[in-house]
Amino acid sequence: MTKTLPTAGALPQAQPEKQQSIVMLFVGLLVTMLMSALGQTVLSTALPTIVGELNGADHMAWVVTAFILASTVVMPIYGRISDIFGRKTILVVAIALFMVGSVIGGLAQDMEWLIIARVIQGLGGGGLMILSQAAMADVIPARERGKYMGIFGAVFAVCSVAGPLVGGWLTDGPGWRWAFWMNIPLAVLAIVAVLLFLHPHKREREIPRIDYLGMALIAAATTAVVLVCTWGGTTYDWNSPTIIGLIAGAVVAVIAFALVERKAESPVLPGYLFKNRNFLLTTGASLAVGIAMFGTLGYMPTYIQMVTGVTASEAGLLMTPMMGALLVTSIVSGQVVSRTGRYKAFPLVGLVILSAGLALLSTLAVDSPIWLMCTYLAVMGIGIGFSMQILTLVVQNEFPGRVVGTATAANNYFRQVGATIGSAVVGSFFSARLVDLLTEKMSQLPSGSTGELGATSLTPAVVNGLPDVVREPIIEAYNEALLPILLYIVPLVLVGLVLVSFVKEKNLATTVANEEAEASESAGVTA
Repeated sequence: MTKTLPTAGALPQAQPEKQQSIVMLFVGLLVTMLMSALGQTVLSTALPTIVGELNGADHMAWVVTAFILASTVVMPIYGRISDIFGRKTILVVAIALFMVGSVIGGLAQDMEWLIIARVIQGLGGGGLMILSQAAMADVIPARERGKYMGIFGAVFAVCSVAGPLVGGWLTDGPGWRWAFWMNIPLAVLAIVAVLLFLHPHKREREIPRIDYLGMALIAAATTAVVLVCTWGGTTYDWNSPTIIGLIAGAVVAVIAFALVERKAESPVLPGYLFKNRNFLLTTGASLAVGIAMFGTLGYMPTYIQMVTGVTASEAGLLMTPMMGALLVTSIVSGQVVSRTGRYKAFPLVGLVILSAGLALLSTLAVDSPIWLMCTYLAVMGIGIGFSMQILTLVVQNEFPGRVVGTATAANNYFRQVGATIGSAVVGSFFSARLVDLLTEKMSQLPSGSTGELGATSLTPAVVNGLPDVVREPIIEAYNEALLPILLYIVPLVLVGLVLVSFVKEKNLATTVANEEAEASESAGVTA
């Protein structure tokens, strides 16, 4: 009897007749990536209007936190489940969940239902990001995968930057609820593309026992970490019983998770991932990129509004040099990797440029010209574009197709945790420094010059309308509060650079040959 081997899913074929279906599938998967990326940031500029209409200022932070928390928790779960049951069904479920959350959000009449909607969106959104990348890895050979992953990276990054701009436009135009309603036709398009063009993942082996305990423990650990980063220093003091309890809970959950995974039949984060040198190195570098990217993206628009006096929409437009640079370099690097089969140089160069961009941004002064700030943002965008998605490609190149979903999910999971930590830690330091600096500088102003104005009641419009003698100390406080923090991130990015320097490059042409041999053997073997 001939041995039965598991298949790795539908490996890509070179026949021209299959090219059209691959393109159509790619478009559908791009839409899923777009929905997930926009979901993280599109409501940021709409929040003041939303909390005003729904009377929920005290729950405002949860509109953002609920999505991030839910999506981060389920990332590794989606990756493992899709490796067992196949991408097609699980991806359709994720899109449907995101659509249900969007409908509830569009109809929400109070903050409680809006937060529930964001949780449901997040439960679907975590799968959209992971499964769109894993599905492309199933149908595109490693040598060609670079150009597709480059476009994925560009879409994710552009939407992350453009989300606040889109949210502001919708809020000022048809209304903030359209930030939810716009997802419905996009979700329908994505589902149709997946149903028609993504072939089922067939496996000729018994389904292993699902690691429910491991999933629960990683969900608990992730929840605790995200809440510590979100609440610490803002909602609760760092030394408060709540934060200390969450930290202790996270440590216990991580230890328990590690012990459970060693004995699980089909662990959600298998140990062999962490035995792979390139996986460990690139995942560490991805975490550093996530901290740098989202730590900057979260607060540069506020800085721009306050220091330059522009509106929220104009601040979003001033971020476009970063977005454009990231878009071009992500696509170009993917194309070059596809042509040459070599990838290591891009994240090395990218992390150097990213460090330079952060350092340059930290040198800005309140009277620096806007074009100089935009130039420095573009430098940062180039660095992220050269590194972010190529690091995911390296991970996918390390593992066979049957576990590529698990590997992709793990890499994205740690990057998302890095993004959450970056946003929270930068925000905490920025807020604390800003309040102290504003209090100090405003106390030195002439008596009565600030009227009823307080350090916590400043808006861009209010600051822009103040006389120079009051406005200049305030914008100096913003400058001194945020920009030095960006310089503090540089050593972390340089650690990522050191990690990548130890990556052992494997030519993608060799990987393609191995994939084709595996696919040929699997297709010709019967029980």
